[in-house]
Amino acid sequence: MTEAVEQQKLSDLQQKIGYTFKNPRLLQQALTHSSFANEGKKHGKNNERLEFLGDSVLSVIVAKHLFLTFKDVPEGELTKLRASLVCEKALDGFASQLQLGEYLRLGKGEEMTGGRRRPSILADAFEALIAAIYLDSGYEPAQRFVMGFIPKTLDTRGLHALADYKTALQEIIQQNREEKIEYVMVEERGPDHAKVFTAQVLLNSNVIGCGEGSSKKQAEQNAAREALKLMGYDL
Repeated sequence: MTEAVEQQKLSDLQQKIGYTFKNPRLLQQALTHSSFANEGKKHGKNNERLEFLGDSVLSVIVAKHLFLTFKDVPEGELTKLRASLVCEKALDGFASQLQLGEYLRLGKGEEMTGGRRRPSILADAFEALIAAIYLDSGYEPAQRFVMGFIPKTLDTRGLHALADYKTALQEIIQQNREEKIEYVMVEERGPDHAKVFTAQVLLNSNVIGCGEGSSKKQAEQNAAREALKLMGYDL
């Protein structure tokens, strides 16, 4: 590839992503796979260090977005949703939207074995591109770039469903086989169409949590949640 052709490719990509680099070398490095940098006498910089930084920048951007968007979703569910957006499969999809493989600098061996379509290479290059933008202009431009790929509506089915605090508590208690927990319904009040139940969770006959709910199941879950909080777990 001649230098003129390569410069045209860099220009095309910048137009595609809607960002113009102050330091084009950062973009070039982000697109340089180690197989190219280590080939022959080139020995230039590859995108591995940028990929390392981009991974962290991406995680912060996505975590912030989810934290501010889903205000009542517990940490465990946010973690799962973030993982679905920063995994290799997702990043490969984002890179494919840009046809990023066409702009990569690959060694001959990697080129011949389909490197331009390899998910791991595309995912790494996408993270390296995030880092390049971040180093070139800071957090805000990097955030704008990333958010262009985050779906406007996420599949959040189950995120707002009742968290399974009972299972979490049971798993903790089971670490000591001598311990035993049980749930007791201590109160039921209100008319049939608006019942309120109160449940207690007992550890070896000692009350460790109390909760209310519009159903017995919900009351038990809230009792387990209170027990977890009193045990020092951040929910």
